[in-house]
Amino acid sequence: MSNDDLKKKRAQRDTEEGQKDKNGKPLKFSRDLESDWTIKNEVPHFGLKEHAAVDAKHGFILATIHSPASVHDTSFLQYCTIFSRHTNKSIKIVYADKGYAGLPNRNFLSVNKIADGIMRKDSTTAKLTEREIERNKTISKVRYIVEQYFGISHLHDQAKRARFTTILKNNLDAWFRLSSMCTRE
Repeated sequence: MSNDDLKKKRAQRDTEEGQKDKNGKPLKFSRDLESDWTIKNEVPHFGLKEHAAVDAKHGFILATIHSPASVHDTSFLQYCTIFSRHTNKSIKIVYADKGYAGLPNRNFLSVNKIADGIMRKDSTTAKLTEREIERNKTISKVRYIVEQYFGISHLHDQAKRARFTTILKNNLDAWFRLSSMCTRE
């Protein structure tokens, strides 16, 4: 879907008909001013996106924050890294998927003497080498623990949909959900 198609969707949502569901009732989140559109697998999505830091060894959630869906993941690696540090021990390595690939994040890790576990991705000028493909597979074997958090929260805690109309309220909701996950038996 192109930017023009997204503009059409936004314009349609701003009309009176766009503010109603398929039954003609007002949309529940029509006041949601902080959400935005993004495209995933050529399907448009309206809402928020959650960014999280998860301990790769034990699966503990160390930091989480929400942003409008249109904000790229790249800009949240530094936040998640800094706020996931809960002890005096330094962070040795940060694992991240291809969405976090980019020179600013790699420089951030280098400056802070943190090993780079960010997966590589193809670019328009170069394809991945066999070594980079193998590196990505090795990182995936560690990163699955991170992905489990998102899968479990979507499956059991209805985290697939934002419960509130502001980022602040959704951040608080995520933190309370996480604290309740820690107290479950």
